[in-house]
Amino acid sequence: MRLLRYLFLITLATSVLHAADLIRPKVIVVATFEVGADSGDKPGEFQYWVERERLVHSLIVPGLDHPVRYNDEGVYGVVSGTTVRAGLQMMALGLDPRFDLGHSYWLINGIAGVSPHVATEGSAAWARHVIDGDIAYEIDPREAPAAWPYGIMGLGNKTPLTAPVIPDWAPKPMQWTLNPALVKWAYELTKNVELHDASEAKAHRALYTGFPAALAPPKVFIGDSFASCRYWHGARMQQWADDWTKLYTKGEGICAMTNMEDHGIANALTRLAALGKVDFQRVLFLRTGSNFSMPPAGQSAAESMVAEYAGMIPALEAAYRAGSPVVHALVTDWSHYATEPPAAQK
Repeated sequence: MRLLRYLFLITLATSVLHAADLIRPKVIVVATFEVGADSGDKPGEFQYWVERERLVHSLIVPGLDHPVRYNDEGVYGVVSGTTVRAGLQMMALGLDPRFDLGHSYWLINGIAGVSPHVATEGSAAWARHVIDGDIAYEIDPREAPAAWPYGIMGLGNKTPLTAPVIPDWAPKPMQWTLNPALVKWAYELTKNVELHDASEAKAHRALYTGFPAALAPPKVFIGDSFASCRYWHGARMQQWADDWTKLYTKGEGICAMTNMEDHGIANALTRLAALGKVDFQRVLFLRTGSNFSMPPAGQSAAESMVAEYAGMIPALEAAYRAGSPVVHALVTDWSHYATEPPAAQK
């Protein structure tokens, strides 16, 4: 009842607002979780953004579990919550009548499981595609035909490795393609950023013999986001994510980072764009590797899945170090980027 009354009061108040009184963020930084306080203690995904961008102001938005933080330069920070349910909180933000988000840029960032086939812990990947790994047919792999690599396949299919034929009744899309010029611009701006490394991460990646990308130092690169509400792990599951990324992007995608939120957030922002609330051409997804998505030789998937993240602090640092130059560039040149998204550098 209190929430309904609060929403009524907000609606009543905003009904008489002039356009100039609406809140117009320049950049919205979305993290998925924080632990403890927003500053001064053990960091989650949000803390470095709050501290380093001086997000000193706060605002309560009905439907969001965490206060929105912001500074005087137009940078807003949001904690979406974890798993696919993060999309519900993004819908609540997008539908709040106090905001005009039509020209806002979105930087969704957070830690992820990085594929040792493509990069190492502490690396940062700008996504071209976000893939939904939740919606599927599934049987226990022990009951699957011998020719199947796993017991999962796309809705409407009869075998796992055929191109998906999504039925009319099934939800769509299963993948979202981001603005390629904006993604390339963000990558070119940050590709030479010095990323944080740590002795724990170095020792852990040394176990991944036979995976040159995992043995290399952290890097900024372009790689896609594979999102699923199930926290999966292991070589066979990584093969599934690799295959689905290729199938749903018609061979263009490279599965780089696994997470539990990006498909929910992409779905919400797409729906808000259809309502004229958000410009999906201004959305970026940045994921950073806190752990590998499969174990090294000699360790079981069950053991590896629950091990402490060796790359946690490097991943949190990578999110800020790779993400903040993009935020600063957008704010600094707002007179240009307010009306037109950045184009990729030639």
